[in-house]
Amino acid sequence: MTTELRKAKTPDHIDIYEHHDPYLEWIEAEGVKRIEQYVFEDLSAVELGPWERKGGSGAIINIPIAAPPNDAHLIEIRPGGKSEPEHHMYEEYSYIVSGRGATSIWMDEKHKQTFEWHAGSLIVIPLNTWYQHFNASGSEPARYLSTTNAPPVMRQWRNMDFIFNNPFHFTDRYSEGDTDFFSGAGKLYKQGNRKTLNTTWVTNFVPNADTMPLYEYVSRGAGGINTHFEFAGNVTKSHISEFPVGTYKKAHRHGPGAHLLILGGVGFSLLWWEGKERIRADWKKGAMIAIPAGATFHQHFNTGTEPARYLAMRAGTGAPGSGEASDENPTGRLQVEYEDEPHETHEMFEKVLAEHGAPCRMKAFIPWCTGEVGPTSERDT
Repeated sequence: MTTELRKAKTPDHIDIYEHHDPYLEWIEAEGVKRIEQYVFEDLSAVELGPWERKGGSGAIINIPIAAPPNDAHLIEIRPGGKSEPEHHMYEEYSYIVSGRGATSIWMDEKHKQTFEWHAGSLIVIPLNTWYQHFNASGSEPARYLSTTNAPPVMRQWRNMDFIFNNPFHFTDRYSEGDTDFFSGAGKLYKQGNRKTLNTTWVTNFVPNADTMPLYEYVSRGAGGINTHFEFAGNVTKSHISEFPVGTYKKAHRHGPGAHLLILGGVGFSLLWWEGKERIRADWKKGAMIAIPAGATFHQHFNTGTEPARYLAMRAGTGAPGSGEASDENPTGRLQVEYEDEPHETHEMFEKVLAEHGAPCRMKAFIPWCTGEVGPTSERDT
C-alpha cells in the first residue's frame, strides 16, 4: 500500500484544529482516538484506543480535508460486551467487519426490536432511535465500521444536548409496529434509460453484503454490476460495485466523503487531482480507501483471479439518486471515457496483471490492449 497517499493532503488542506469546531470538540470530549488518513491496508488490524461507551475500543476516521461531510467510526466490542444505550440526531449505518452479535432498537423501552448480525452484514440505525449493540461471542471481539453524518450535524446545531437528548421520534422513518423492519426484506427500484440504468435496493438490513445479488451497471464500463441502497429514509448513501476478472472501471470523480471498503478481490486504485501526479494504492479484502475532495479523480482496477467487490459508504444530499448518473447527465460530466485515458494507464494494468498471472480482458474497450475480449455488458456467468 502506498505511503504517499497516507501522507497526502488536498491542495487546499488546512488544519481545522486552528478553528472553533463543535465536531472536533466532541471528539476531544469523548476521549476517542482520531485518525486522519486515506488508506487502510486492513481494517481488522487498525490499532484502536479506549471507547468504553461503545463497548470496548474504537477510533474516529476523518478524511484529511477541511469540514468533511461525514466520518467513519471503527469500533470493537469486547467478547461478551455491549455498548451503552444511546440515540442521536445524526445518521449512522454500519458494516460488520468481523464477529457476530445483535442490536436492539427502540423508541419505548417496553417495545424493543432485536435482530442478529454477523461478519458481512450491513445494518442501519433509524434516525434518533435508541439502540444498543451486543457481542454474541464470549471469546472473540466483534468489529464494525460505521459511516455517520455527525460532522455537518454537529457543526449546524452546535448543541450536544439537542443532538444526543432530543426526544423527537421520526415515526415516518421507523415505527415500532413494523415487525419486518429488520428482516432483510426490501424492494428493488430501477431508474434511468437502458444505457444508464441504476438499481436501488430499498431496505433496512442486508444480511450479507459480500455475496448479495447485484445488477448490470454499464455506465462505469467493462461488465460491472452494482446495487445502490436507500436505508430507513436516510440522506446518507451507499452502494456495492463488482467488476470482473481482468477489467477496470472508468476514472471518475464526485463529492468527497466516500469510504470504499474492499469486500473481495485484489487490485489497486489510482487517485489524482487535476494536473497532478497519480497515486497508486494497492488493496485486497478488508482494506479501505477514503476518497478525498471532489476534484479527486479515482479509478479502480481488478488485478486478481476473481471478481473484485467494494462497498462505498458516503454522504448524500437526500435527493433520489443524488451523486449518481442520470438520463440527462449520464456521467455527470465528471468521468473519463476509456478512449480518453492515457495509454500508460492500461500499460500499468497489464503489467500488474502479468505479475498476478491473470488475463487482461479489455480488448473490447481499449484498442491498444494486448489481451482478449472480455465482458461487455454484464458479468460472465
